[in-house]
Amino acid sequence: MNPLTRPLPSPPETLRRGPLREGRFTSRLHDPRVAALLGIWLGIAFGTCFATGLVSHFMQHPTSWFSWPSRPVWFYRFTQGLHVATGLASVPLLLAKLWTVYPRLWEWPPVRTVAHALERISIIVLIGGALFQLSTGIANIAQWYPFHFFFTVAHYWAAWVTIGALLVHVAAKLTVVRVNVGRGRVHGVAVEGVALEGVNRDGGDLEPGGVPVRTSSPEPDGDGLSRRGFVGAVGAAAGVITVVTVGQAVPGLSELDLLAPRKPTVGPQNLPVNRTAAAAGVATVARDPGYRLEVVGPRPLRLSLADLAAFPQATSHLPITCVEGWSADATWSGVALPQLLDRAGIPHDATVRVESLESGSLYSTSEVRPPHARDSLTLLATGLRGEPLALDHGYPVRLIAPNRPGVLQTKWVHRVVMV
Repeated sequence: MNPLTRPLPSPPETLRRGPLREGRFTSRLHDPRVAALLGIWLGIAFGTCFATGLVSHFMQHPTSWFSWPSRPVWFYRFTQGLHVATGLASVPLLLAKLWTVYPRLWEWPPVRTVAHALERISIIVLIGGALFQLSTGIANIAQWYPFHFFFTVAHYWAAWVTIGALLVHVAAKLTVVRVNVGRGRVHGVAVEGVALEGVNRDGGDLEPGGVPVRTSSPEPDGDGLSRRGFVGAVGAAAGVITVVTVGQAVPGLSELDLLAPRKPTVGPQNLPVNRTAAAAGVATVARDPGYRLEVVGPRPLRLSLADLAAFPQATSHLPITCVEGWSADATWSGVALPQLLDRAGIPHDATVRVESLESGSLYSTSEVRPPHARDSLTLLATGLRGEPLALDHGYPVRLIAPNRPGVLQTKWVHRVVMV
């Protein structure tokens, strides 16, 4: 016999007390079908969060072998808005799922086989990872950082651990899902002619760890919420959370933005600000009349604001999207970056580094690769909505480019350097 699935000795029955007693949990909502349905929804939400989170991570930390395109201009707005929306919607799904299945934590015997023990350990990792990702993610969109670690790095690596544990869990519970959900389900018995691998029709169904498959039984009569009502209420909660927060990212829905921490029209020049000039320590130096923008290339440039105003002025209508999930459309004006690069003799295939007056910040510089550096919509902006750029929005000069995270739209720019 496979040592992983060989039955282990059962503990003495005298230890079966408290929540370990048989029949301790009697609610009809602790049902395998309910758990399977919630698990499917949660798996879709977590999978979407993971995929869109990878997009955000690799846009902020691009690999050497791939440069993100600058079009469509709304792509990052869509993926990051979806990332935050599905993360918030996952909260009621996760809580309901945990409540539905927590009696399984007290099953008897606690461990049946070595494979069963490993599967239970993976559940600890999955639950811990899921709670960590959602709690720190919500803290991040609220810009509240009570933890003493760098959110971006921790969130990225914890996502890989969580998604790995989720895949292990899906593999372990696939038979349970197939028995309790879909066309092969008739109160947990497979329909004749529908083959369900790993399921015995004689009542001895086993999961991969050698544990009997739990099947949904007909719902007993009783007062209180029905299984259908419970699933519907959880779905409604996820829907309401989405509706009252998604307005921070979706144009035209800002009036519904009741619970999101950002409103797209609140801030200087009707645009939100994450980091002010005072917080960045540049309030004085950014106002210096002697300000000069340096463009370092084969033909170096050193330009005052008056020199920049003498260039042909361009206008771009672009969204600015932050990793916290909010985004807002705005009309920016200034000098097209490709024009400045050409004037400085910088080749079309060159990457440039944009440097801020702010120092000591992880995002005080950003690389602009050719797809963005040579896009006609990319500006070194000096104006916003027909007015001079506000100090908190990056005066005297800021970068604005299509399809680019807000943390890379460098503010208070003073140098552009060919890499």
